[in-house]
Amino acid sequence: MTTAGTPIDLTGDPRRRRRETVVAALFRLAGVLSILISVAIIASLVGEAWNFISGLAADGDLGALWTVGWFPRRGLYDIPTILIATVVIALVGCAVAVPLGLGAATFLSEYAGDRLRRRLKPTIEILAGIPSVVLGFWALAFISPELVQRIFPSAGTFSMMAAGIGVGILVTPLVATVSEDAMRAVPLELRAASYGLGADRATTVRKVVIPAALSGIVASVILALSRAIGETMIVFMAAGAVGGSLRTFDVLGPGQTMTAAIASLATGSDQVAGVGLSFQSLFFVGLLLFLLTLLMNWLGTRFVRRFRERYR
Repeated sequence: MTTAGTPIDLTGDPRRRRRETVVAALFRLAGVLSILISVAIIASLVGEAWNFISGLAADGDLGALWTVGWFPRRGLYDIPTILIATVVIALVGCAVAVPLGLGAATFLSEYAGDRLRRRLKPTIEILAGIPSVVLGFWALAFISPELVQRIFPSAGTFSMMAAGIGVGILVTPLVATVSEDAMRAVPLELRAASYGLGADRATTVRKVVIPAALSGIVASVILALSRAIGETMIVFMAAGAVGGSLRTFDVLGPGQTMTAAIASLATGSDQVAGVGLSFQSLFFVGLLLFLLTLLMNWLGTRFVRRFRERYR
């Protein structure tokens, strides 16, 4: 017992305080290292990208950034070529992933029972664990000959369509999981009010649940689009044009994305440096890819903050 006026020591065990101090310092160190690594990566990209641009300017060859195609070993660095292929394949992937993912999310959230949901959701998420190189080989060996070429006989063995479908299958679990979480977060009171007004389940889903969860659904689509833009192995294997590509909008023909352009040149051999500014061009493409992904994430964050519904 303590006598009146005697202060009580609330500082706790000194050994526990020391452990807490050490743990807090380790977490702080991890956070600082993460920031420093990110800054170092960005600095290396910006530095080599500047060397690339300044090298072209010194040679009076800035026009190489807008030519007939992407052939870095020949001094042709047509940025629209790889940018167009990247966007086309990403859009094809989203055209596959959004209906499949949103449909799966709607079923899991609104129609499936608890037992069925516990079984189906991990099964869908297994797709996210399949290595992209496996999906790339499957897109090349099955999707291209058995699906794309049967529907479009003019399509070649390598096509942006086959690569886009493979990418869409890869990002489907992302759309399904995030959208399902957003739909499950909609209060049950809104569904009950809709049913009380005489609406059936389909109408409730279409008119109440999806609009209420719209910010989360759009966020899942933007995340999937960012993931599709950054995919490498599927487009590297199934889209073809690993040695370079002419500028084209033909989704049934080969094309080279920004990630595939980096992978095809940085082969891990002593030829990665190439000739001229081909090595520095990889950093320039990497910087553009980073800025494009950053823009997508920024737009997603802005949209979520603008249209997020708050329930109290």
